[in-house]
Amino acid sequence: MQDEDFMRLAMAMANEAASLGEVPVGAIVVKDGQVIGQGRNAPISLNDPTAHAEIQAMRAAAQLLGNYRLVDCTLYVTLEPCAMCSGAIQHARIARLVYGASDPKTGCCGSVVNLMAEQKLNHHCTVSGGILATECGALLSDFFRQRRLAKSHI
Repeated sequence: MQDEDFMRLAMAMANEAASLGEVPVGAIVVKDGQVIGQGRNAPISLNDPTAHAEIQAMRAAAQLLGNYRLVDCTLYVTLEPCAMCSGAIQHARIARLVYGASDPKTGCCGSVVNLMAEQKLNHHCTVSGGILATECGALLSDFFRQRRLAKSHI
């Protein structure tokens, strides 16, 4: 599978999040060409501010591997990670991060700040942004557009 194929799997997770009223962000962790963890945004349904898609996917992968270190893994996520998720990615020792849409408000892989390139931090992963960015961005735009329309009809 190629990056676009794995990103489409992450987009399916984002669609699942949207169907449950969560902000549509999805993530998967891949090791040796196999999906070993998947997650979708769930902070509202879980009453958990840390339940971002990336965290959910990394937790699942770590449980499967029996190790909190996700060495030689790639994380695919539909939206550029925030500071919390970027820190978790580094602590997990993710080798490669692939994200879809940039996040000009909270993105920490180059949009607002670039924690992945911060030389003072002890782990760095390869970052590839903009994979299926238009499609990933549309998931978010459509979700928030529907929310605004719903509020205007109240």
